[in-house]
Amino acid sequence: MFIEERHKHILDLLERDGKVLVKDLSTQFNVSESMIRKDLQVLEKNNLLQRTYGGAINIKRSIASAETLFKRVEKDTDLKQIIAKKVYNLINDNDTIFLDASSISYFLIKLLIENNKNITLITNMVEVSSLLHLDLKMKVIFIGGDYNKLVGGNIGFHSIEQIKLYSCNKAFIGCSGINLTNGNVSSGMSEDAGTKRAIMSISKEAYLMATNERFNLDGIFNFSNISDFHSIITEANPNDAVLTLLEQYNINLI
Repeated sequence: MFIEERHKHILDLLERDGKVLVKDLSTQFNVSESMIRKDLQVLEKNNLLQRTYGGAINIKRSIASAETLFKRVEKDTDLKQIIAKKVYNLINDNDTIFLDASSISYFLIKLLIENNKNITLITNMVEVSSLLHLDLKMKVIFIGGDYNKLVGGNIGFHSIEQIKLYSCNKAFIGCSGINLTNGNVSSGMSEDAGTKRAIMSISKEAYLMATNERFNLDGIFNFSNISDFHSIITEANPNDAVLTLLEQYNINLI
């Protein structure tokens, strides 16, 4: 087998399985492990994979598409409800929390209202104002600013200035993408990225809410790093390739 054929087969295996191991490839191609490591070095240099201890993982990524809040709410509803329930269990009576404008936050706020949780909620997601009722124990503080229909909330300079007036013990943040190669957490809009940074700056603990899909996507504007978060909350354990990369950040996965 020519080197180029071996490289193509390695990439095909990565596409199928998400990861490869040096020892397995050595046996499969009947070449030395040092030869396989050289193959992986060449492919990594061409940005086609990322080497790990004992093998390599797939790094093919896409840019997250821009959609309105309610279009996002309608997608992967069951997965986002699972995440919302996990987040709900982290919220205690008398907590002061910040929820940014995200589709997962929408499901979470519905849970908080249905269970009449006794907390203080700060949010820039004005879309949920219609869900509130008179018997609510929850105190709600809405952040003003420039409304953006794609984000589904208020973002930008005026929002950031108001956010800085508050503090909270827990903030729950959504994102467009999580890049496990460099740790960048991103949004699709610059004003939204700046608003998320402001929210994180006023909170004692910041939690990242994301479906597994976000590990394969990038937003355009980076607003944080994985290491800045207390935990990542997702619907289920991601695949082994993602778990391998997550280990380097020493991040708690919920």
